[in-house]
Amino acid sequence: MLIPNLLITDDDAAFRQVLCEGLVRRGFRVTEATDGQEALDVLGSHEVHVCLIDFHMPRMSGLDVLRHLHSAGQSLPCVLMSADLDDDIRREAAAMRAYRVLDKPVRLKQLSDVVCGALADVYGWRPS
Repeated sequence: MLIPNLLITDDDAAFRQVLCEGLVRRGFRVTEATDGQEALDVLGSHEVHVCLIDFHMPRMSGLDVLRHLHSAGQSLPCVLMSADLDDDIRREAAAMRAYRVLDKPVRLKQLSDVVCGALADVYGWRPS
């Protein structure tokens, strides 16, 4: 894996753009999706190493995406993000094997550290 590809899924275009720009500056490739259905479309046609996904989105929520990936037996590390997390969401995300669940607002450094942790844990990748 030369340059890890991240999928950033969020219906908030400004937030998505900030994450994309910040993570590209940190050496990652990024692909964007505006909602859960678009994320599944991207995952079906692109190699993605880590998925960063918002909980609240139109058409399909972040948990719906996690449920789909879990039922399909995919072990892609996913980070669920939301400003409205509660214990039920956290429990269900854990049951769907989310890599991490983060409260918004999320700091770019925190997100970058979580992505690097996922890449190391799942793929044995360490930044040079």
